[in-house]
Amino acid sequence: MVCALGAAVCYGTATVLQAIAARAAARTDPGGDVMLLLRALRQWRYLAGLALDGLGFVLQIVALRAVPIYAVGAALAASLAVTAVVAAGLLRVRLSRAEWTAVAVVCAGLAMLGLASGAEGDRPGPNWLGWAMLGTAAAVLLLGTAGGRLPERARAGVLGLGAGFGFGVVEVSVRLVDDVSLSSPSSLTSLFTDPAAYALVLGGGAAFLLLTSALQRGSVTAATAGLVLGETVGPALAGVIWLGDRTRPGWGWLAVLGFAVAVAGALALSRFGEAPEEQAAASPDGTT
Repeated sequence: MVCALGAAVCYGTATVLQAIAARAAARTDPGGDVMLLLRALRQWRYLAGLALDGLGFVLQIVALRAVPIYAVGAALAASLAVTAVVAAGLLRVRLSRAEWTAVAVVCAGLAMLGLASGAEGDRPGPNWLGWAMLGTAAAVLLLGTAGGRLPERARAGVLGLGAGFGFGVVEVSVRLVDDVSLSSPSSLTSLFTDPAAYALVLGGGAAFLLLTSALQRGSVTAATAGLVLGETVGPALAGVIWLGDRTRPGWGWLAVLGFAVAVAGALALSRFGEAPEEQAAASPDGTT
């Protein structure tokens, strides 16, 4: 659980650092997307954000191997609370009383989950589940194609939900390939023939593309709300139903309550899926 919370801190902080660097690069010379990325990559804040994203992913993988998917998913949704708090400090974003309350609600939900969570499920899952994850990852790509043609009001929510499904595929697929070892040729062969391994790569790539498109072409709040719902509810159910995730004996009610509270708090903070633009740092070099 500590690793899951660490991943949330890394992701939430990276969002703000990358936002500061990208906007500083845009103020220097707006240009096109590629040139903007190249300029942002020359700033230490953007590189630090990328490093935090990488560290967060490693911590996420470790967490998925130790605690139930529902606990990891809720903790990752809490990265929005981290973004809100960091943005309040670095970007001088003023949080309303309701938003500070939402941050506290997320923390309370995670505390309940931490108390109630049992060990990671020990079931390998049915044989068809890996293929189902691969099919879901392909469906996410199709959803992105169709969602991009929707009216602006609906587009961001659909693309965000699709991105959430893609990240959910990653969460479940990590568990399905968890027992694969690279120490022997036979294990390496089994990895390359495992549909869950391909689902993990395809689902993560599709999710990244859809989320990027959603944030660029629509409401950040709608996109992030869809993302939170897509990456928490479905994977949590898959973990409980097919992978054996359980709570501590007699604490199931607290886990359900904590999960609902944490996700609800994250939804209330969904505008922080991307750090607020109107209060970004003022100086061209990205300092506040």
